[in-house]
Amino acid sequence: MIQSALSVPAHVAMIMDGNGRWAERRGMPRLVGHRAGAETVRRIVEGCAVRGVAVLSLYAFSADNWKRPRGEVEGLMRLFEAHLRGEGRRLADEGIRLEIIGRRDRLSSRLLKSILAAESLTASGTRMTLRIAIDYSSRHDIESWSTAAAPQRPSARLDVDLMVRTGGERRLSDFLLWESAYAELAFLDVLWPDLSLADLDALLADFAGRERRFGGLPGQATA
Repeated sequence: MIQSALSVPAHVAMIMDGNGRWAERRGMPRLVGHRAGAETVRRIVEGCAVRGVAVLSLYAFSADNWKRPRGEVEGLMRLFEAHLRGEGRRLADEGIRLEIIGRRDRLSSRLLKSILAAESLTASGTRMTLRIAIDYSSRHDIESWSTAAAPQRPSARLDVDLMVRTGGERRLSDFLLWESAYAELAFLDVLWPDLSLADLDALLADFAGRERRFGGLPGQATA
């Protein structure tokens, strides 16, 4: 089901939770789940672009995820690097601009090289912007803005319209807190690798049926 342009959220943000549990339930290492989750990323990115989403933000690795076992963290970093190398040309061909958000000072030089190459390759994309959060903390961003000599906060176009979390948890986990001040929230029990285009359509249909008042009364015009 393709939504009409008027009902599609301009900015969708997704907390991609459940990769590790998906693998564990199948008796496999957690990194197998992360690799399966990367395939879901491709499916959802393509699905959002086709459905007219202007900005898609994906939470890949939080600043707190460094606490995870070293082997899992190193495996994730290798997966990010491989995914960026492999997907840059495809994204560019589809007109999708890639932006990596989050800290970069704790990432390896190899990963940074892959990030810069993918961002450069896709810089002219105008069909959709894909933002992937790596080593990201919303609280860190807000603290940086508040202490900067010339603070630069997100533009209005980056305000989140629909925030989705898979995996059954019901929290935002320090993701885009400022930008999500008036976001519609959706929490799914489905684990990220199992998220389908039918699930995406259901999310968009639910969003289209919500009345967004931004502090006003029912029936009032909204900004």
